[in-house]
Amino acid sequence: MERIFGRPIVTQEEMRARIKELGRQITADYGEKDLLLVGILKGAYAFYADLARAIRIPLRVDFLVVSSYGSKAKTSGKVKVVTDLTEDVAGRDVLLVEDIVDSGLTVQHLIKTLSKRKPKSIRVCALLSKPDRRKVDVEVQYVGFEIPNKYVVGYGLDYQQKYRNLPYLAVLDTVDDEGQGF
Repeated sequence: MERIFGRPIVTQEEMRARIKELGRQITADYGEKDLLLVGILKGAYAFYADLARAIRIPLRVDFLVVSSYGSKAKTSGKVKVVTDLTEDVAGRDVLLVEDIVDSGLTVQHLIKTLSKRKPKSIRVCALLSKPDRRKVDVEVQYVGFEIPNKYVVGYGLDYQQKYRNLPYLAVLDTVDDEGQGF
């Protein structure tokens, strides 16, 4: 039988509390600005929805579907935009919402790509940060939780497209830190 749930690393209650804090901070920082909240799919969908509801200013929403993993658990290092934005970012304050920043390659690629479209500003909000995995230096202005170098699933994050529906974050016991099954 396949093990469905790993060891909890962040509970549902801890996430709710932290997302409310992030919402308050983003609300204060953006005030009267023309905020475009850009969700990076698929992994950020749960965090994105909760964060958008926690931000107490009018904002616009849009999404990018991005792939850097393909069908593997370990990043390929190549970032591909599968589905682009529908909103124009020129002159707008853009907040990229990521599920997790580990190598930094996806965020770096997106900032570089979107900067060419002349936004007023681009910032990053990530539910999770794994600084031990950074391959490139990227600035993440809003971080939910800093976590150790473990393979995490739940709350939108997956392993082979499964486990996104967990209401909390868990270390997946059946995969090592490089994404290999054992």
